[in-house]
Amino acid sequence: MKLPNSIIAKTAFGLHLGVLLTFASVVSGQKIAVLAPDRTPQETAYSAMFSGAIANRVKLLDGGMAEAAFRSVTVENPFNLSAEDSKNIGSVIGCDYFILLRNGTLRRVSLNKPDYFEAFTAAYVVSSRTGRLVIWKLQRAEAENEANAEDKLLASANTLGSEIFKELPSIAANETTETSPSVEEIPSENTDAAKNFRAPVPYLRIAPEYTPLAYLYDVKATVEIQVDLGADGKILRTEIVRWAGFGLDESVDAAVRKMNWRPAERNGRTLPIRFLLRYNFKKIEKE
Repeated sequence: MKLPNSIIAKTAFGLHLGVLLTFASVVSGQKIAVLAPDRTPQETAYSAMFSGAIANRVKLLDGGMAEAAFRSVTVENPFNLSAEDSKNIGSVIGCDYFILLRNGTLRRVSLNKPDYFEAFTAAYVVSSRTGRLVIWKLQRAEAENEANAEDKLLASANTLGSEIFKELPSIAANETTETSPSVEEIPSENTDAAKNFRAPVPYLRIAPEYTPLAYLYDVKATVEIQVDLGADGKILRTEIVRWAGFGLDESVDAAVRKMNWRPAERNGRTLPIRFLLRYNFKKIEKE
């Protein structure tokens, strides 16, 4: 029996709506902390406006208590955390996700128009469960003077909060279903596992790009990527385990995936292996 198209359409819509409502309920039950690590007046004001945009959609933790818990954890750079540091911070705060806000104002020089000021916010949404940077957003506002640029940016805080809220449901759902392959890790030196072991190596190393966006904001950061390599030398899975934003994480992942790899070996037989790669980035002025 063939169903009428109208019934099929209504059924499809009902399923789609059901998925959306399920995703929304997943996020509404999550505990989220909004943090302003640099605690500048601009950052504090923006954080308050941003928090107001999502307060009625999620379980937003008290800002003062979240900040105090965050300060109890010592990290070198809150905007360049490892997955382990991120999970530790999330555990101490007691949240499912925490959002780091980095604000700043820069004077820009342009060949096409008069000099201007740019106020910006970089938002880092971090999962306490995995330690991953699950969403990264950059919001900018331009004006002829510093105060006006910052006012325009502050007025758009609600928009950024809404954008993040829309993306978070699918991320939260995927995190609960994701599985990781079970593979051996690179053995420590002078252990039984290291005997007759040959580590994987790329036939040609490819340097990740220091992205134009990172250059524009003078970003200095380290990105670490965990690689699961198959016995055939093909990449099974990658995971950024120290993140930086500004497109650097994606740059590292793309470069690693472009490389052709000689697989790991033990006693002349290839085997799947997990290993860590680290890349340091900093701005080098063009001559």
